[in-house]
Amino acid sequence: MTTPTPSPAQSQPSAPPPQAHTQTQAEPQAPAAPPAARPRPLPPFGQEVPGYGRSCLFCGSVPAVQATVRGHQGMVVMMRFLKIRAPFCRRCGIAKHREMVSDSLVQGWWSPASMLLNPLTLLVNLFQRWRISRLPEPVPGAPGTPADPGRPIFLRPTALGLLIPVILIGCGWLVLHDDPEYAEVGDCVHSNGEVLFPDVSVVDCGSAKAEFEVVGRFDNTTDTGGCAAYPRTVATLRAERGSSRYVLCLARNDNT
Repeated sequence: MTTPTPSPAQSQPSAPPPQAHTQTQAEPQAPAAPPAARPRPLPPFGQEVPGYGRSCLFCGSVPAVQATVRGHQGMVVMMRFLKIRAPFCRRCGIAKHREMVSDSLVQGWWSPASMLLNPLTLLVNLFQRWRISRLPEPVPGAPGTPADPGRPIFLRPTALGLLIPVILIGCGWLVLHDDPEYAEVGDCVHSNGEVLFPDVSVVDCGSAKAEFEVVGRFDNTTDTGGCAAYPRTVATLRAERGSSRYVLCLARNDNT
């Protein structure tokens, strides 16, 4: 009995060669961004603080006092009235007062009515400033930083605004002081001699140009008949400018 010998073609398959195991390293990852911070709540500016009352609206400091700081702007034919009403600590109140007053000293004169209203605004602010100045310095630890009051008003360039009304009044006087529309009885006038279009101006009665003295005046009319009541009258001047009408009765000036 013979045992069959397997042929090479019938030989059992050999095991596959072992494969090499390679170890790959992971790419380094950037650190994750921290979560976005939540917005902080607004500090309790202007809120009630136990033992002090309301805190400053601008920095949250205590003590504070309720006050109103005003400003004024004149714009030729228009005006603006500015106002900040709030609880102020000493430093924020002084800073706001100086800011509003400094602006008003420059901007508050530029309309006819503002020449009266701006000084009143500045006077009202003096009382508010007195109330604010009575406060002590803010207590440390406020949620905000008190304002820097800055330089005193009279050490700022805007203090020159006090000269604006003086200059405006002076310019108005230079323009109007010789206008015959404002001549009164007893004033003297000079005429350039033109009959149809007389150029009449008010002059000093001691001047060599003082040809005529005003001995009578009638407003709201152009009728010269009333000058007959003044025997010294040698000439009349009647004028009409818009709604303004007047008559001047003129006599020779005896002082020249």
